[in-house]
Amino acid sequence: MMFHAALVSVAHAGAITDATPVAGILQNVLEFLLSIVGVLGIIGLVIAGFLYLSAAGNMRQTNLAKTMTVASLIGIIIALGALVIVSQLSKFFS
Repeated sequence: MMFHAALVSVAHAGAITDATPVAGILQNVLEFLLSIVGVLGIIGLVIAGFLYLSAAGNMRQTNLAKTMTVASLIGIIIALGALVIVSQLSKFFS
């Protein structure tokens, strides 16, 4: 009986007025994911630089390092572009 009384008082509490909008939550999630992508891109650049420096004339390792560098830079550019698009859409719709 005590549980029922507590449930009724909570059920009639009223509207939530200070809730975060769904667009704000989605923007926070996207910014978090894009920051992870950016960090992984920088880690990829560091690993590619290490591979390039330690290649010692090995063309296969040099080509792998160059490919990793290009892929990491493309990933960082895509992440930054997505961040700009999300922030502009957020400003447009709010």
